[in-house]
Amino acid sequence: MHKEYEPESVELKWHEIWEQKRLFRVEEDPGKEKYYLLEMFPYPSGNIHMGHVRNYAIGDVVARYKRMQGFNVLHPMGWDAFGMPAENAAIAHNVHPAKWTYQNIDTMRSQLKRLGFSYDWDRELATCKPEYYRWEQWLFVKMYEKGMVYRKKASVNWCEDCQTVLANEQVEAGLCWRCSQVVVQKELDQWFFRITDYADDLLEYCDQLPGWPEKVVTMQRNWIGKSIGAEIQFPMESGDGYIPVFTTRQDTVFGATFMVMAPEHPLVMKLATGTRQEDSVKVFVERMRAQDKAKRTSDDYEKEGVFVGAHCINPFTKRQMPIYTANFALMEYGTGAVMAVPAHDQRDFEFARKYGLEIIVVIQPKGETLEPETMREAYVDAGILVRSGPFDGLENTRALDAIADYLEENKMGARAVNFRLRDWGISRQRYWGAPIPVVHCKKCGVVPVPEKDLPVILPEHAEMLEGGKSPLPTLESFVKTSCPQCGQPDGRRETDTMDTFVESSWYFERYCSPGHGDGMFDVGAVGYWMPVDQYIGGIEHAILHLLYSRYFTRVLREFGLVTYKEPFTRLLTQGMVCKETLKCPNHGFLYPEEIVKENQRQTCKHCESPVEVGRIEKMSKSRRNVVDPNILIEKYGADTLRLFCLFAAPPERDLDWSDQGVEGAYRFLKRVWRLVADHVADIRGVEPFAGDRALTGDLRTLYRKTHVTIKRVTNDIETRFHFNTAISAVMELVNTIQAVRDRILSTPEGTSVLRLALETVVVLLSPIVPHLAEEMWAAMGCSGSVLEAAWPTYREEAIAEDEILMVVQVNGQVRSRFHISVDADEQAIKAAALADDRIVARIAGRPVKRVIVVQNKLVNIVV
Repeated sequence: MHKEYEPESVELKWHEIWEQKRLFRVEEDPGKEKYYLLEMFPYPSGNIHMGHVRNYAIGDVVARYKRMQGFNVLHPMGWDAFGMPAENAAIAHNVHPAKWTYQNIDTMRSQLKRLGFSYDWDRELATCKPEYYRWEQWLFVKMYEKGMVYRKKASVNWCEDCQTVLANEQVEAGLCWRCSQVVVQKELDQWFFRITDYADDLLEYCDQLPGWPEKVVTMQRNWIGKSIGAEIQFPMESGDGYIPVFTTRQDTVFGATFMVMAPEHPLVMKLATGTRQEDSVKVFVERMRAQDKAKRTSDDYEKEGVFVGAHCINPFTKRQMPIYTANFALMEYGTGAVMAVPAHDQRDFEFARKYGLEIIVVIQPKGETLEPETMREAYVDAGILVRSGPFDGLENTRALDAIADYLEENKMGARAVNFRLRDWGISRQRYWGAPIPVVHCKKCGVVPVPEKDLPVILPEHAEMLEGGKSPLPTLESFVKTSCPQCGQPDGRRETDTMDTFVESSWYFERYCSPGHGDGMFDVGAVGYWMPVDQYIGGIEHAILHLLYSRYFTRVLREFGLVTYKEPFTRLLTQGMVCKETLKCPNHGFLYPEEIVKENQRQTCKHCESPVEVGRIEKMSKSRRNVVDPNILIEKYGADTLRLFCLFAAPPERDLDWSDQGVEGAYRFLKRVWRLVADHVADIRGVEPFAGDRALTGDLRTLYRKTHVTIKRVTNDIETRFHFNTAISAVMELVNTIQAVRDRILSTPEGTSVLRLALETVVVLLSPIVPHLAEEMWAAMGCSGSVLEAAWPTYREEAIAEDEILMVVQVNGQVRSRFHISVDADEQAIKAAALADDRIVARIAGRPVKRVIVVQNKLVNIVV
């Protein structure tokens, strides 16, 4: 073992050994308890970033720790390779998406291996490979045959920059989740998965995810958004049908004075056509299509609308109600039409005041009388019904059921449940995705591709079109085919591809048997490994990926492929990696390497202007506040980078980057290295102390500290994933070793205790800094890999205190402290306190009135 720590040579050496031994390869073993550890797989962007390093370092610690505890650990890695991110990046770099993706996979695989993550690379998969997406095409066909998939013309979220449709979940504050451009509405034929069929079940099982952060579960509940109420039919004044309205407040129906419809509602333009309102309605609808839906419905957004030129009838009061289209009504909620009750809904109240519409109070608070003319806001609390016909005098909460009964008895409507969740639109008008396996035939209509003809292979030779448009519709060799049903040669393949979230909704099952060629996965292997015991990824996937994965698992269960409903038992959402921004007045945001540091001054290396240090925010290329992991690995080694990412903050919190923190992590590893190197000769061939005899003094101190550290580190990893405090505990043990080592080496017993302490340091650090640990483990003469060693256990008797610290007070003020045996009785404690030099000086001969002893804690002397 060299005296100096040389991370590069050590790390490359152990990479080679691990690969030769295939140390991370795993198989099903019914005789061992399994543990499936999975981090969300990356899309191949080109290079790993610090967010990847942190995420995967967290997972690797847990995987290694569990393996050392005796679990059969599955820890795979692969690539979320299809979709807009890869395609947009490829277009920006003027490279074909296929070439870009495969090159990036090679680069990122090499980088992940360089960091020493314990992945079973034999299970690697890429979702852009036909052998992968063949099976989701197979499932699509099965779902289509069972009515779980359908196609319809729909108003969809359209991103002009990405040239594709976005699911509702992919629109964030009115912007595309990928490129941040404004999303508009567009009418297109689209394919949908009936996720709403599982809405109740998905919601119910939100209460059965105890290993998930409550924040994530709440986000899922809110997105599913179950509302219980009634659907009421409002007849058209013209007698031409009725408008169905969903409401949770049927108790206020007697106060409904106008109707509001979403601008996207198909009836809006139909009702306005041929009226004097047609032009103004058309202008308003077009303007609303370009507006952010989230802003439209926010409480502080100004309410606006247009009369559509038609009326409906309140079925309870028989009053005429004008129909408006307004910005705060959305097609995504209920039926897209809202009965407006301005006296008891704040949005309706503001709208009515603005447009001079009638306000009728139908709920009065007890002991008060509300008058519409004097109301400054809607009354939304409980009260007694008035002006509500046969329901007058009822408490409004009791009237909900009574009015629902009346609706059903008189065939004016019915009880209803509404969900915010909408069916999952999976069509994407992009090239780089899994083809949807259907053929359009003039005679037969939509025909699914037979199983024997799967996969429908994406032509990877296709030339990309300008502006990101998909080349598939223009590629005759792809589009033109015969109808699988009637054999006519003029069939045309579907040219939409699947949303990339389809691929990521089942990849965790495929990892269980990635080479399986007779189905989506080997059912036996999935039965052994699934569900995932610990899933790790970003909070940004709380709705999209996690909800879709839960849904897909239910679909697989429907087909008898799995027996469980929930794919992830425990979930950890790690925080972001953040860093301050650096900005030059002439060159804008700068990368750290574009900064010149002189003393306390930072300047731009391009123009020497002073650099403005901005606030700490998430690392991003656009802000250039990123740190290249490769540069740090080259300078400090992978173990230093891993240690810093794990020590700087608990995993669920954001990590603020610190160059000084990286330096500190490197210094600590060099210190540990030198400590072991200094004593390798002393401890080689010595058995670690077995705890078979009593120890005193420094030996007792070090032995006890070793077991205390084992307990702390085990608890911190097992129960909280607080690697920062686990590392801190090991640092304390290192400090103790250095403090006593010179005084204990003179005896064989001392060398034995030192051996135990040093082995413990190495083993406890091994999941965190595996390369360094392997080298020290081998240098100490231990056999095999440290990963194959058993995780140490602590002894309760070893950590028991021999002495306790007693606080001494004089008249309630702390004046001294002393140690005493845990077995000392009250008289011995009093005597020790009164004999303490500081207490003797403080009392100064005054008579002691009373001595109060609180056992194992304090002594209070009253004078």
